[in-house]
Amino acid sequence: MDWQSESPELWAFLASLHCGDILSGTVAAIEPFGVFVALDNGPAHPLFPGVGFIVIPELSWRHIDAPTDVVHVGQRVSCEFLQLDTYNAEARLSLRALEPDPLRAFAGATAVGQELCGTVEKVLPFGIIVGLGNGIAGLVPFKEARGRPAVSLVDDFEAGETVTVVTEIDLPTRRVLLSRPQVAGREGVVPVT
Repeated sequence: MDWQSESPELWAFLASLHCGDILSGTVAAIEPFGVFVALDNGPAHPLFPGVGFIVIPELSWRHIDAPTDVVHVGQRVSCEFLQLDTYNAEARLSLRALEPDPLRAFAGATAVGQELCGTVEKVLPFGIIVGLGNGIAGLVPFKEARGRPAVSLVDDFEAGETVTVVTEIDLPTRRVLLSRPQVAGREGVVPVT
């Protein structure tokens, strides 16, 4: 669809937005793939319930199971404008951009090599997901245990079990990598980046 000729008012509104603008509106619809927002002072969209759209990862810094864990229809929200989606003629928004990043706070409060207690949340074929509190989780990759096949490590852990780990934090990739203390002592710990 040629949005410029079919919906000039919509196109003019979207073209007036700048990256970083703070926009307010009302949650108009929640779908499994994201959330439509009817923006204040924005025109109606000819196809969608709102001219603003938030993809799932932009709803929260924390892992969520469904968009309804964060928002509900009719809720007032303020979001940061990220970019113009020219294909769908909608404003891509971020709800989480206006909230503090818990991973940055965690990185600032966690010393290199610090031992932490966490709870095993999941045992996966490639490693163990350990919850460290405040929505932060890290991975203990099975490759960290030298000389032992990954299959036997699955049997060593159960969901809900408490384990002590040593952290490695990679902020650019948003990963928290963990090691069992005895492995970290032999291999050293990579500094927080």
